[in-house]
Amino acid sequence: EKRVTQIEKKGYPDSIYVNAAKIFQGIHTEKNKDRMLVRYGDNSESPVMAFKDEDSRRVSYELAFNALKYQGLLEEILLDSKSYPCYSIPDELTSLLVVMLYDLQDRKFQKWKIFAEEEVVAEVQEIGHYLYRYMTKLEAALARCRIKYDALSIEYLVPETLRKQEQRASALPVCLYVNSLEDVIRDLEMKGFTKVESVSEFDHHTYAVDQHCHDVLVFPSSLKEELLKLDLFADCKLLLQ
Repeated sequence: EKRVTQIEKKGYPDSIYVNAAKIFQGIHTEKNKDRMLVRYGDNSESPVMAFKDEDSRRVSYELAFNALKYQGLLEEILLDSKSYPCYSIPDELTSLLVVMLYDLQDRKFQKWKIFAEEEVVAEVQEIGHYLYRYMTKLEAALARCRIKYDALSIEYLVPETLRKQEQRASALPVCLYVNSLEDVIRDLEMKGFTKVESVSEFDHHTYAVDQHCHDVLVFPSSLKEELLKLDLFADCKLLLQ
């Protein structure tokens, strides 16, 4: 199986959490020392990351940026539930804790799936067991946050300016670089996609060749999730622009 995308949101292999935590460590929002309640350890060294494939890279970055988007909320949940500070978890593992907490709440606090064929990472297992112990308190803390901010779901807890940016971005067509145009077009047509001349002719399963750059294909924004699951993407024949 080439893809590491969540299956029914049962979690990811340990290596995905490790890489997502390293990415998050480099991009998280630093607060002033006097306001810093959650500590992330030293951030000076560039992390060394080994991605199994392009799909692993994409999923790791996606997880890290989702944790960044909800960093304030996740920190509030950790503090409110009294699961942080935890003196058995060093500051260097706080990024892993935050990334795995985002994933846990995204899966509605369901247990992680065991990926038998994947390498087990001791720190990921440690954080996972720790979060399980606090599961009920974490769920209660999230519920209190939603009540406090009168939010139906955590999506409503994103700052309004960021939410508007995301809405604009989600309406834009999806652009994908092509490694082998003939192979890709043949494969897309076998999957029921139809080529059209321009974006204005987009229907559901349609695509167009970029007028200025002939190794770029453009798709309707509604197809983004479906496109990312194609073998063409896993095989790196299509690359997201």
